[in-house]
Amino acid sequence: MQPAMQLNYWAVLAAMAAAIAIGFLWYGPILGKAWMKEMGMSPDQKPGPGVMQRAIILMVIGSLLTAAMLALGVEVWRLSDWKMGPSALNATYGFFAAFFAWIGFCVPLLFGSVAWENRSWKLFGINAAYQFVSLQAMGVILAHWR
Repeated sequence: MQPAMQLNYWAVLAAMAAAIAIGFLWYGPILGKAWMKEMGMSPDQKPGPGVMQRAIILMVIGSLLTAAMLALGVEVWRLSDWKMGPSALNATYGFFAAFFAWIGFCVPLLFGSVAWENRSWKLFGINAAYQFVSLQAMGVILAHWR
């Protein structure tokens, strides 16, 4: 049985934009000072233009890849795509696809920063919470905008 999956490229781009916006807020006015402290950076330290340009490019690429893969994850959860029953609320698919991506991929990868890079649990919390919020926002967009 082959699923009848739909992939809305505009929704993927909107989810990517949401992740980037949340990232700028999360690591800026919301938790930027705490993140910088945990990273061992001084509050007045400013990255050079080349560093910021590279960071933004990588964030766009990473957010686009995440949004595209999460879009497929949202569709996999939809029973009607598999002709196995009626669909539930869209929010259900967005939540569970994002939650399992977070708990199965993001959290274990972030454990490595504590285990091998000697990062603090506070930094782990800041980064893990960002990933959770970002994935949930993307999941909502992707589940509702088919």
